[in-house]
Amino acid sequence: MSIKSDRWITKQSLEHRMIEPFEASQVRSGVISYGVSSYGYDMRVAREFRIFTNVHSPVVDPKAFDESSFVEFEGDVCTVPPNSFALARSVEYFRIPRNVLTLCVGKSTYARCGIITNVTPFEPEWEGYVTLEISNTTPLPARIYANEGIAQVVFFEADADDICEVSYADKKGKYQAQRGVTLPKP
Repeated sequence: MSIKSDRWITKQSLEHRMIEPFEASQVRSGVISYGVSSYGYDMRVAREFRIFTNVHSPVVDPKAFDESSFVEFEGDVCTVPPNSFALARSVEYFRIPRNVLTLCVGKSTYARCGIITNVTPFEPEWEGYVTLEISNTTPLPARIYANEGIAQVVFFEADADDICEVSYADKKGKYQAQRGVTLPKP
C-alpha cells in the first residue's frame, strides 16, 4: 500500500471524476485553505449544517437516532455551541476507486482552536458527499466557515496483487451515494 501524491490525485480527479468539483491548486488567500496539496486533498464544508441540541432527546442512540436532536441551519458561517457538535457535508462529491482507501484528518487551523473534525475512512468504491462531524470542545461558541477547508483526505492505494475482494459498493453499504447531511442509519 502506498500513499498517493498530488499528481495522482489530480489525474484521478480530472480523468475519472474522483473529486467533483476539483480544485487543482491550494486556495489560501483569505480562506482556510482547500484544494490539492502534496499528499492529500483539503475538502471544503458546504453551507448545510445540522447543529446538535439536547432539548428534545435525553439519550443519543446510534440505533434509534432522534432527528429532533438537530436544528437545521444553512449559511456562510455556522456557530457551534460550546461543548457540542454539528453535522455538515462536503462541497465535493467523492468516487473512490476499488484499490483505494482514504483517511481524513481535521485542518490544523480548526484543531488549534479546539474544533475537531471527525470523518470515517472512505472505503473502496464508496461514493457520495462526505458527512462531517464537527466538535466544539471549548466552553465558547465556535465558528465554522462554509466553502472553506475543513479536513484533509489522504489516499492510500493497494498493491496491484492485493486489491480487496469485497468493496463498499459490492456490499451495498448504507451510506453509498449519500447526497445531503446524512444522519446515523441503523
